[in-house]
Amino acid sequence: MARNIVYFDLETQRTANDVGGWANKDRMGMSVGVTYSTAAGAYQIYSEARVTDLIKELRAADLVVGYNVVNFDYHVLMGYTPLDLPEFLPTLDLIVDVEAALGHRLSLESLAQGTFGVGKTAEGLDAIRWWREGKVLDIAEYCCFDVKVTKMVHEHGVQSGELFYMDRFARKQRLEVPWGKSAAAPAIAA
Repeated sequence: MARNIVYFDLETQRTANDVGGWANKDRMGMSVGVTYSTAAGAYQIYSEARVTDLIKELRAADLVVGYNVVNFDYHVLMGYTPLDLPEFLPTLDLIVDVEAALGHRLSLESLAQGTFGVGKTAEGLDAIRWWREGKVLDIAEYCCFDVKVTKMVHEHGVQSGELFYMDRFARKQRLEVPWGKSAAAPAIAA
């Protein structure tokens, strides 16, 4: 039976400054959350009113894949649940492996540009501005694109064992990933 990988990202209603600092991520509030389930073969968009359904989908996953989900997205969601999501959910946080391999963090944008030649459509602060302007559909579109890019980065890494990124001098660099090739192949087996 195929494993259900759920790719996940969310956007917030407030900045860290709005809630008194990064230690208060659980007060940032989710504006929109998006998943892509390999079992369903579809994206799902969640409003704050449906955050419980989002958490149920994450709990049902065999593996949740995201970019900086352990130290950010899960902590935002913990404002809505008593569960310790980083401990509770089977997760592959791509940024953790990237940081371990390089000794520093990279943006998803850098990996998307280096590996596929395309960047993100906006930034997280744009999503907060859109929230304040009532442009929820813009947030959903941006968040869906981030989930798609995360999925593409993960699948490329699984298939090839490598990703590429743009360094601070705009040079393309190669990065081996530990979930590539045979080590992670069962994660996308049909």
